[in-house]
Amino acid sequence: METKENEKKIIFSKKVKIKDKFNFYEYLSVMLDWWISISESLESASDKVDSLYFKEKIKELIIYISSWDSFSKWMKKIPQIFDNWEISVIEAWETSWNLVDSLSKLSESLKKTYELRNKIKSALTYPLIILIFLFIALIVVLTFVIPAIKPLFENSDIELPWATKALIYTSDLISNNLWVLFLILATLYVLFIWYKNTKSWQRQIESFILWFPLIWKVYKNYILSNAALTLWNLTWAWINVVKTLTLVWKVTNNSIYEDLFDKISSKVSLWNKLIDSMKEVDPEKEYFPSDFTQMLSVWERTASIDDISKKISIQYDKEVSYSLSNLTKWIEPIAILVSWIFVLWFAFAIFWAILKITEVVS
Repeated sequence: METKENEKKIIFSKKVKIKDKFNFYEYLSVMLDWWISISESLESASDKVDSLYFKEKIKELIIYISSWDSFSKWMKKIPQIFDNWEISVIEAWETSWNLVDSLSKLSESLKKTYELRNKIKSALTYPLIILIFLFIALIVVLTFVIPAIKPLFENSDIELPWATKALIYTSDLISNNLWVLFLILATLYVLFIWYKNTKSWQRQIESFILWFPLIWKVYKNYILSNAALTLWNLTWAWINVVKTLTLVWKVTNNSIYEDLFDKISSKVSLWNKLIDSMKEVDPEKEYFPSDFTQMLSVWERTASIDDISKKISIQYDKEVSYSLSNLTKWIEPIAILVSWIFVLWFAFAIFWAILKITEVVS
């Protein structure tokens, strides 16, 4: 019964968390550094991950060991778990017999990405909680409170204020069509889930985010930080620049940047300089700011792209923190302002109407 339950969980939870992956790489590198066999290391590493699906795939890796192929070839057999850039780093370091370092670097890279995402989530959590509670309060007031006090106003001969009329009308609309409203929201959610995976939707949303004030700076800095981190990880493993650029655009998870990096890698493959290629595909410096290209230009003069890209990643981590701080400064007051607008509307509509009724009675 327990096995069937686990299989059911595997089927419905095939997404492997980034935390599981960097824990896996980190623990595996430590075990191998202690000269523990690869099969025993994998068995121990599987205990460090929470995902049942990931555990099953690690068992597959252990089975593949008997084929005496390289570790990167084992990874290629499980593309659902291991990305191309991860495989490329392992593949590159296998040629120099330095698998432990490559696993350690992969863990470090994924951990930085995880920390960056958490930083963004934690900054947006408080405003999001305010808006969720506001939405719940709005539904409760409009569906329960207003209908309860509505007869008080209907039995009166006074002309109700516009704010009270608007409140009663909104309450009637929502309370009388609550299930229809939830059905519409559920339908929109299903359509959103289906459509969000299409290329056209992704491009529209990404264009909107990159245009939207305050948010675009956080998003762009996050992409550039990830791109620089991947650039450092791959060049550190002595992967050639053209292949590196091809893999970098895959980890941006942004169709606009994917197209840009794809064009850049095509130009670099024709022996154009990296910085010149970036300036050609982005002449307005909308996606690659001046400081980003200037720091990369140091590499072209000093041939130290691994050090430079690491410094860029660190710098853009800080930029993400700065832009997040500015975003939070604006979002929190806006969320509170929206809450106060609703509270004032409710108080004004109710008390103004009650005041009019008492005037007539007196």
